[in-house]
This record gives sequence, structure tokens and C-alpha cells, in this order.
Amino acid sequence: MSTTPKTVILQINTALREATAGIGVNGELMELQTNSSQFEHAAFLHPAIEALCGKMNMALSELSAVAVMNGPGSYTGLRVSLAAAKGICFALNIPLICINTLDWIAYGNRDAEADLVCPMIDARRMEVFTAVYDKNLAYITKPAPLILEESSFLALLESNRIAFMGDGAAKWADLCVHPNVLFPEASQDVRHFNTLAFKAFETGNFANLTTAEPFYLKGFHSTQPTAKKD
Repeated sequence: MSTTPKTVILQINTALREATAGIGVNGELMELQTNSSQFEHAAFLHPAIEALCGKMNMALSELSAVAVMNGPGSYTGLRVSLAAAKGICFALNIPLICINTLDWIAYGNRDAEADLVCPMIDARRMEVFTAVYDKNLAYITKPAPLILEESSFLALLESNRIAFMGDGAAKWADLCVHPNVLFPEASQDVRHFNTLAFKAFETGNFANLTTAEPFYLKGFHSTQPTAKKD
């Protein structure tokens, strides 16, 4: 008796403050582990994956692919998740799926009552990682770091209502008083990550295991003081 093969995707997200690890089967999210302490993401991840497999009564060898939220976001979080995902994919010879964090936020908020959607990820001080999307989630402006000023987005705001959300949007709310600005509560969640992961699998949108790197958007700069030379 033949059975239909299952598509089983491990989904890892340590890009932002809350970390998640989940397993989806044939497009449905089945189990989830979460961690709300950003400084514990590395310690959380591997026990979380073990717990997921235990709850599902399955072995890692049953995975069809691993999906990872690949940035922009926390430098450390992105390195942790991609290293874990690549290790599993190399060991099992299965595909790697990389999801852009801004694409995920935009997808989860695509029904906002606005013409355009603009997710913002806090990049410290007055800088954010951001992009602008239309209702079909096509880029109006591509992902990039941006130092917020009162004139930011002014040309787009003249003819579009724009919904801004994400952990960087509060900084923009303090600057912007334009009538076409909306600040809805962000509604992206693990279900949207799950949907994007399975869409990528179905279309064969896989990352190159050898060359895949975190999507930082800008280089890492340490905030620690440089030692003085004698």
C-alpha cells in the first residue's frame, strides 16, 4: 500500500527578540517552541529542536528541509540560526530555505488598511532596516539600512497611505506627523513564517548551502572601546 510522501520542514527564527523553532508538515504548523530572552537564543535552539522531535515522535532524518529567518536582525541571532540550519542540511543532504525578515513582516501585515506596507527593524540609535512593499508584496524600495529623518518617505507619503510596523517603527512615530502615516500593531507570527517556508519549498526556492550567509544589510561594528596604544 503506497502512501503520499510528507513534506516536513523545521523552521528556525532567532532574528529578533523572540526566538521560535517549529515543525510544519504538509503546510500545517504542528509544534512550536519559543524563547523570549534574546540573550539566550543560542542556548535555546538545540534543546528546542530536540523537544520538537520528541513531541512529534520523529527523527531529524525525517525532515524534508530546514527554513531559517535569515535577516536582517540580530547579528548573533542570525549567525546562530544559520549555522544550526546549515549543519542539519549538510548532515541530512536536504535543502535550506532562507526567509528575509522584512519579507516575513510585510507578508504578515499585508492586509493593513494602507496602500503600502513598511516593516522596520530597530538597528540602534535612529537607524532601522526597512523596505517598502505594495499590496502584492512587490518591492517599492528594496531592503536597506536607513537613518530616520523627518523627510524620510516624504515622496511616497504624498500619494500613498503607508502602514509602518515592527520594533523600529516607534522611532519613526516620534518623528513623523504626516496624515498618510499609519502605525498598526504588527501581526506577523509563526504561521506566516510557516506559509512562506512551504511556498519556497514548493517552488524550489532554495539557498546555496555552501555560500549562504546571514543577510546583515550592513557590517558589524563593535561598541566596545578600542584599547589605547602605548
